[in-house]
Amino acid sequence: MTSFGKVLIFLGILLVVLGAILSAGIKIPWLGQLPGDIYIRRENFSFYFPLTSCLLLSLIITLVLYLFRR
Repeated sequence: MTSFGKVLIFLGILLVVLGAILSAGIKIPWLGQLPGDIYIRRENFSFYFPLTSCLLLSLIITLVLYLFRR
């Protein structure tokens, strides 16, 4: 049970750091502009779905969590 507590503390610290980075306005220039991101613009309507960016972030997070489990 103590290892679960350590994981929760680590995830909390990680979320605080990520929140601080995002509130500081630091942007990742390529994120959201990858090939495969869907962007549709019409006269009165615009739709944006970052499909490739979501898949890439999911892959990176999965790899990081896999490495922490080992």
